[in-house]
Amino acid sequence: MNLLNYLIIRLSIFTVLVGAFIQPTYTQAKENDAHTFVLVHGATGGGWDWKTVGDLLADQGHAVYRPTLTGLGEKHHLANDSVNLTTHITDVSNLILFEELENVILVGHSYGGMVITGVADRLPHRIKHLTFLDAAVPADGMSALDVWGTKFGDLNVVDGLVHFPWLENTDTLPRDVPHPANTLTEPVSFDDPDAIKINASYVAFVPENMSQEQRMSDPSWQRAESRGWTIRTFAGDHVIYRVKPKEFVNMLLETPKDSNRVIAE
Repeated sequence: MNLLNYLIIRLSIFTVLVGAFIQPTYTQAKENDAHTFVLVHGATGGGWDWKTVGDLLADQGHAVYRPTLTGLGEKHHLANDSVNLTTHITDVSNLILFEELENVILVGHSYGGMVITGVADRLPHRIKHLTFLDAAVPADGMSALDVWGTKFGDLNVVDGLVHFPWLENTDTLPRDVPHPANTLTEPVSFDDPDAIKINASYVAFVPENMSQEQRMSDPSWQRAESRGWTIRTFAGDHVIYRVKPKEFVNMLLETPKDSNRVIAE
């Protein structure tokens, strides 16, 4: 064996050994930084509305699930009078159970806050963090209408579906669709001690024409604060994630670091 071949063999062995030590460390670091996000949309929406945000999270190595609640989005053909809040809580709970998800960062937007509250109460040991995005924060036994201070009679209900003012008469897909009315009147349960202990973030979207002081008057903000949750703000209207998805994702990735304050009894 000449000297050149000898050196080549020695270099190959050295490269393999170095790779064996370095690669596991790199892979482990990526796994430790990665989260599992379950993004729950709001009233009239669907998983489609969170595709851009979901893709940006996935590009950074996170696992992302964007369930569509029964009767909405691509499942709008399933809308009927039997669809209620329990149906939607079960939609998300079953996703977590059937996908065998653990340490979930459970995110709810708007009405989705009602849903993730119920999921947390049902599966507290599967949830690592709760993030309420401009979302309803109910007390135990409250319905969405209770949280919003809205009377059922004030809603435009046709055949068991609520036609909210922001719906557009268009055949273009994807789009917001009428929302099952019974999901808004059913109270949610939130009394499991383990669920109440879950670290949570409340992110208030603050439009240009509203001061932070005005935004702080929202009962959901006040309820979140009274629980010791971390309060964050993000400049923009109720669907700002559609306009500034990259900035939004950067903010969202910070929320799992939030810890609840201890509330003096």
